[in-house]
Amino acid sequence: MGDKRSFPQMVRALLAAGLLLVVIGLGGLYWVVMFTLPTLGPRWLFFFFLVCLGAGLGVPLILVFNQRALATVPDPNALVVREAAGVGVYFALLAWLQLARLLTVGMALLLAIGLIGMEALWRLRERSRQKTPSRSGGRR
Repeated sequence: MGDKRSFPQMVRALLAAGLLLVVIGLGGLYWVVMFTLPTLGPRWLFFFFLVCLGAGLGVPLILVFNQRALATVPDPNALVVREAAGVGVYFALLAWLQLARLLTVGMALLLAIGLIGMEALWRLRERSRQKTPSRSGGRR
């Protein structure tokens, strides 16, 4: 469950994974946009590479926002990966809605609030399942 590595090692590994995702996402998006026709397969590849790019760009931001929280989470790697994937899915959702000409500022804000709310509920669930050490002695 818990990772035995130190915090700086964990951050380096996560940043390296984020950089790899950014390279894959940018390279794939470049290839899809420049060398394919917008048929069904390349369109799904476009969204896949967009999720990779968004997740890779989200990793450093998530590490900065969660500096204090990562010390109390049982598995900080899973938290960062889950939140980074959420950022990538958010970018892909925005692109998908923009392709259909349905995206508005209000809808983008509502989607962001919804995803942040889902993450808050997920963290609340994790915190409620986390075992806390019991105090020695009887109840007062």
